[in-house]
Amino acid sequence: MRNFNAGGLLGKMADVAREAGVSITTVSHVLNETRTVSPSTRQRVLTAMDTTHFRRNALATALVTSRTHSIGLSISALRNPYFANLVHSIEKRASTRGYSLVMGDSHDDEQCEEALLGTLLDRQVDGMIIAPAPNSESSNLPHVINDGTPMVLIDRHADVDCDQVAPDNVEPTRLITSHLIDLGHTYIAAVTGLPGIQSTIERVQGFESAISNADFPVKTTMIEGNSKAKGAYRAVRELFHDMESRPTALVVLNNAMTIGCMHALRDLGLKVPNEVALVCYDDFEWADVFEPRLTAIEQDVKSMGRVAVDLLIDRIEGSEGPRQVLRTHTIYHHRNSCGCTN
Repeated sequence: MRNFNAGGLLGKMADVAREAGVSITTVSHVLNETRTVSPSTRQRVLTAMDTTHFRRNALATALVTSRTHSIGLSISALRNPYFANLVHSIEKRASTRGYSLVMGDSHDDEQCEEALLGTLLDRQVDGMIIAPAPNSESSNLPHVINDGTPMVLIDRHADVDCDQVAPDNVEPTRLITSHLIDLGHTYIAAVTGLPGIQSTIERVQGFESAISNADFPVKTTMIEGNSKAKGAYRAVRELFHDMESRPTALVVLNNAMTIGCMHALRDLGLKVPNEVALVCYDDFEWADVFEPRLTAIEQDVKSMGRVAVDLLIDRIEGSEGPRQVLRTHTIYHHRNSCGCTN
């Protein structure tokens, strides 16, 4: 059995070099990306690393290259399945490209985010992926930009000069709201998310666009669910307190609030969709298992995570050019919580 401890890092690199039939210098160039190596030689070195069970010494590599091959991730609501799936997508793509992930939860709080971003910068991550908290574009994000650390915003756009990738919010919300109007609803309530974040602003725009383009007058009410199940539960209970004058349909603007809304309607004894139609932005795994099955907008979290990581690593590795502001597509799942029989 090979003694991998002998000779420290240099001895381990020598093992790889012998296995691949190259010099230790070539192994170092492959590890640290300090010089171009032909694809065939690079592959021999990588294969030899697997064969000899070589493990990169991250600290030694960082001392040579001033890079840690790590990405910082600041994101919120990690208990939310949507964000958990997004994190999984980011981690998987980062790992594929040779980067580890250092992450934390901002709790959608400006001060928590400030502390988290400071910690990530102290860890000398090579770049950051950030789902910005409310007011972040005027407080925390400029500090990261001024630090010179490459940064990509994910899930929510902001008015700052960096690469960004987020889902389309306006048109999908307009679509599900228009569907309720087409079904004849004349009083529709929207359960809105956390104020001050771009996804909330854009989804409200989509809701208002559908209402303003209706062929007949539609009464509306907006209630703030704060992007959380408990907030949506309280808001719906309060809204439906007057049972003689209540909406006949709800547009819920994220998945956590959908759970809260359904709990509230159940506790009020109101059946979906017979007494209250319901559509939502954000699909989740069990949306097609509920009865009724939820009419919902699904976000492509796999593409969002992959695109964000590629944008960031390309910048880390020297890509130049104009900043990219990208939108990922969504999928409309027309089920029967809206009142349709399909």
